Amino acid sequence: MSAGPDCGASALPEVLLIPGAPEAQTVEVNAAEGGTRPSPWYWILAGGLAAVLLYYALRGVEWRRVWQIVLGARWQYLAAGAAMSVINYFVRSIRWRVLLNARGHFRVGTVFWATMAGYMGNSFLPARAGEVVRSFIISDQSALSKTYVLTTALTERLMDAIALVLCGSVVLLQVSPKPAWMDQVGRSTAVIAALGALMVVVLPHAEGLIQKVLRRTPLPGGMRDRLLGFAGQILLGLRVFHHAGRLLSFTLLTVLIWVMDAVSTMVASRGFEIHMTFPVALLLLAGMGLGSALPATPGYVGIYQFAAVTILPPFGIDRNAALAYILVAQALGYAVVLVLGLLGLYRIRGARKARAGGR
Repeated sequence: MSAGPDCGASALPEVLLIPGAPEAQTVEVNAAEGGTRPSPWYWILAGGLAAVLLYYALRGVEWRRVWQIVLGARWQYLAAGAAMSVINYFVRSIRWRVLLNARGHFRVGTVFWATMAGYMGNSFLPARAGEVVRSFIISDQSALSKTYVLTTALTERLMDAIALVLCGSVVLLQVSPKPAWMDQVGRSTAVIAALGALMVVVLPHAEGLIQKVLRRTPLPGGMRDRLLGFAGQILLGLRVFHHAGRLLSFTLLTVLIWVMDAVSTMVASRGFEIHMTFPVALLLLAGMGLGSALPATPGYVGIYQFAAVTILPPFGIDRNAALAYILVAQALGYAVVLVLGLLGLYRIRGARKARAGGR
């Protein structure tokens, strides 16, 4: 089920949180690594955007019809979609581990529980603060700096955005008829994706130029040193994709993740008598995934609803059914993330106490 916090129970392999990477290389950074709270302007922008998107998403909705659709939902399909989303979260943690293991050796459980704690943070905290949460957990379990770990998390998100744009562009070429605005959006986002991919490839090779520019920038010595350290950590995080085997593993897992997400979306939608095709499911995922990058309130209120009622009706899906689906799927997605996230925090806390007691 894809309408969870990150556009994302069966018997998963049991994993235990074990402090990871005792042999990880120490990566020091002089930059301040604490988080910052969103400014009041962020809240104003996010709240205003949510209000506008909700207005357009809910305008003209037949609430009696929406409620009837929800009451008539076949929950076995929703349960199957939720189970698939749990497996998908596990695969996502495996993918992040591919990047983290470039500088250390992390157990599967360590990364899985950190991932779920981070996704819970993304669901209930503003400004995608969950990325900082999971990065802090991993850094605390190893000798890696928070800046380096956060760079791997954000780079993972960037590669997801690129994958979504590519999927959306391919789908828009295949489906017909479609609104003209979809073609325009597809072309614009394709350019952005190309620039993002170029940045990942080029920036690590421009480390000397970046250092030279920073050294010549008229800044106080201490600030310049912090910026140099911060830039070095970011480039180190981006450089993990310059290993052929690592890039191949990451790419294959990314394909698996989004295929599973699309299939789970199709399965869950059947619970509302929505016969969503694979291309349309991918297009919906792309819309929700890219929309979640906008300034958003906790829970992405307005963004997911607007994406569903905008993308699905042009393909013959009733607007009321689309809204009923996204509301229920989003609620179930958050329930899954909340349970796994709280369990993750419990396991992390227990592991920290055990580690402190063993000293």
